[in-house]
Amino acid sequence: MSQVEHPAPVRLVYLHTLFAYDAWASGRVFATAAHLAPAALDATPLQGLGSLRQVLVHMVSATWVWRSRLSEATPTALLDPSNLVNLAAIQARWAAEDVALREVLANLDEHTLAAPLHYQTTSGTTFATPRWQILVHLANHSTQHRSEAAALLTALGHSPGDLDMIVYFRAIVPTEV
Repeated sequence: MSQVEHPAPVRLVYLHTLFAYDAWASGRVFATAAHLAPAALDATPLQGLGSLRQVLVHMVSATWVWRSRLSEATPTALLDPSNLVNLAAIQARWAAEDVALREVLANLDEHTLAAPLHYQTTSGTTFATPRWQILVHLANHSTQHRSEAAALLTALGHSPGDLDMIVYFRAIVPTEV
């Protein structure tokens, strides 16, 4: 029996699951942040993390940059934070990026997933990186900053609760025993 070789070590079905989880967990963070007074969005209760607004804007901005690159665009800067001044604006942009990223995923196949993407960073450095690595990085990056947002929310007295992937699987994805 021969094994079927996949052109990338990550399958598309896994990436679809990973980004569905990402949307669920980020949605919990945004839903929790909605309970804050508007001024709390710019509070800095934990040294070194900045404000919740800064973390969420960075998370959305990085998603936009990488999704744009995957869509063959070349962003030269992150999103302008002055256009994302409140939670509603940040959440709307995040929702739009989630939809756009899922469209990118829907248009990939296993071979394209393994193919290198040639792009420039916002500082002009050129790279070629397999798309699967970019997508795994993007999900991991989102997890890092979502964790920072959860820590800030908790410090502000509003924990988003458990964001573990197993909680998502238990709540959203039916399992067969």
